[in-house]
Amino acid sequence: MAASPTAGVPVCIDDFEAIAKSTLPAATWGYYTSGANDEDTLRDNREAFRKYKLRPRILRDVSKVNTTTTILGKKARTPLCVAPCAMHELAHPDGEIGTSKGQPIYQKQPLFISTEDINGSIVNQPKMAVADLGSVMILSTYSTKALEKVIAANSNPDTHYWFQLYVYKERGISEKLVRRAEAAGFEALVLTVDAPVLGRRLLDARNRFNPPPYIRLENFIEGSATGDGTLDKSESETFGETFGNRGDAGLTWEEGIAWLRSITKLPIILKGVLTAEDTELAVKYGCAGVIVSNHGGRQLDGVLATIDALPEVVEAANGRIEVYMDGGVRKGTDIIKALALGARAVFIARPILYGLAYNGEAGAKLALKILQDELESGMALSGCRDINDINESLIHFPGHQPQPRRLGYYPSKL
Repeated sequence: MAASPTAGVPVCIDDFEAIAKSTLPAATWGYYTSGANDEDTLRDNREAFRKYKLRPRILRDVSKVNTTTTILGKKARTPLCVAPCAMHELAHPDGEIGTSKGQPIYQKQPLFISTEDINGSIVNQPKMAVADLGSVMILSTYSTKALEKVIAANSNPDTHYWFQLYVYKERGISEKLVRRAEAAGFEALVLTVDAPVLGRRLLDARNRFNPPPYIRLENFIEGSATGDGTLDKSESETFGETFGNRGDAGLTWEEGIAWLRSITKLPIILKGVLTAEDTELAVKYGCAGVIVSNHGGRQLDGVLATIDALPEVVEAANGRIEVYMDGGVRKGTDIIKALALGARAVFIARPILYGLAYNGEAGAKLALKILQDELESGMALSGCRDINDINESLIHFPGHQPQPRRLGYYPSKL
């Protein structure tokens, strides 16, 4: 049940989180927020940002701030993007269409937002969900809305949709999903590579989490995603059944990536890369990019926070492929720090779910708007007029010698 949009209007992502915790069923809240085992990585993803400090420059003309960039060679109005996450409809009936589409809620605010600015009466404002942001949304295979419906809800040419994919033992299932994504207009495939098996999530086990009966994984309804078989009713509704029974734990670079490249011409992005070694292999096997990700701390506990793993991956990529990141992002300055360390784009997941829980499409839009406004104000306060002004010289942490460089890679020579 969504919170009333007039009762305690959120002004930051932590506010959305508190509202979601108070309104979502305990099992749903646990599913969205839990991590694997002791949840060390879950906590580290957020806490690691704190040790990276900003080195702002002063007396620069920041009367206009431009966040426009390119992602896979396509124009994006911002590097703030939406990561794939399953079952948005658990948060609100609007589901993934709400994340994509958005509705008016507030008047357009100035660049610098004060508490007084956004605590007033709710009135109409230009839209600002993914479609209005002009960025990238990655749709999960385990969406509660069919992939065709989600992309059809958007009419903004500056919005780019990528489709997240698992490779199943029955390759016909995966291939049919790829064919549908191509036909619908998705521009890239995002292969999740950090989940050969599901991580051990203790809170889900204690809660005995299972989606409520009304939740349907529409990409699997009535066998629409199958090539040589159909999923039964339980598998079309339950993530654990579908993934656990069908996922291919034997997927390898040599066979799996080559197979995927053989069936599609879409760019392939690997999600779940944390090391230089795997970055080199991603280049070798023709991938277009990697997302530095630890699955939101939900898979292998005890790995590096993504912001800590990012520099190693960026250095290994060396401009040959694009590098993105997700995990622990809650503020505009988190986005700036990730960009300064070499990410071309930054993806968020849980903040979107909290926005949906708050007020459906309008809540998702407001969460994105707040982060975008924080990104722009943080850039201005740091002396960055353009997204390309953000570089490693903006970052300080103990033992680090900052060097200016261009967005998205470490050059061998400056």
